[in-house]
Amino acid sequence: MNTIDKIKGKLRHRLVRIMRYTFLYPYIYRSYWHSLFFKGDSTSDNQYFYFSAKPNIGAGIGHQLANWIAGYWFARQFGLKFAHLPFSSDKWEAFLGFGENETDAATLFQSGYQSVRLPLFHEFNEKEVGGIKKIIQSYSNKKVVFVAEQDQFYKAQFGVIKEIQNKFYSATARQHDKLSFKPGDYNIAIHVRRGDIVTESINRIPNKSLRFQGNDYFVKVLENTIQNIKTSKPISVYLFSQGTVKDFSDFNQFSNIRFCLEMNAIDSFNHMVHADALITSKSSFSYKAALLNRGLKICPENFWHGYPQSEEWILTDDDGNILSI
Repeated sequence: MNTIDKIKGKLRHRLVRIMRYTFLYPYIYRSYWHSLFFKGDSTSDNQYFYFSAKPNIGAGIGHQLANWIAGYWFARQFGLKFAHLPFSSDKWEAFLGFGENETDAATLFQSGYQSVRLPLFHEFNEKEVGGIKKIIQSYSNKKVVFVAEQDQFYKAQFGVIKEIQNKFYSATARQHDKLSFKPGDYNIAIHVRRGDIVTESINRIPNKSLRFQGNDYFVKVLENTIQNIKTSKPISVYLFSQGTVKDFSDFNQFSNIRFCLEMNAIDSFNHMVHADALITSKSSFSYKAALLNRGLKICPENFWHGYPQSEEWILTDDDGNILSI
């Protein structure tokens, strides 16, 4: 992305943020104006319609995955076919493999499809959802890829859990996976979010400080997890975070722990996905790994995305106490 595109993106983000909850908001979209003048054909089968969402190029991979999943989910909700827009990193694109066997949006654009941006909408607001459906119908019998506004929110990201797991485990990249886990052990991965969250919490940036969890929380969750899991295998613990071993001296009580502080993001994510049990933080990064993980997931109850009701998902309170087992 060049400098001009970055500037345009920032200006648009600011405009959307300012206008979002005003009555004028829909009017900043050409698609909304189109729906005012063209009603479309309600009997059309929308065979030429696709829906997509662009992963936020300025965000981390957890955030980008939320964008992609929202596009995949809402394509289904509106009865449209899905068009894939790639992640910002070629390495993550290849690693995840979500675009394999999907229709590529860029190819559609090259073949004459029109890109139509949609306004943000609240998924549980019938009026806003109805407005989106009206916009879609107004383009009936045209070749269109409807693109969600940047960061269109979808709360219950687990709604496509089976589909994204199938994609991930069948991806070409799985042939090259290398894990440090011992095959005969019960491997527990624990993600302790640090890095930017520490700096921004210290500086009292409100939104970020709500996501910070101290070492005491994770020690308590790890203790409870080890006490409650049912396995005859030796237990090994792998802690994924940023910083130095000294920052995690609270965990020295666990003799079977390995600190993975220098491991790159993709390898860390991959280990979280393949762990027998995964302890997540208030982080989109480990939450997305949990969606792909087929083992046990232990997660903070207070989080901005939802969890499925399943024995594989265990929730904790803010003090690290197990709420379900």
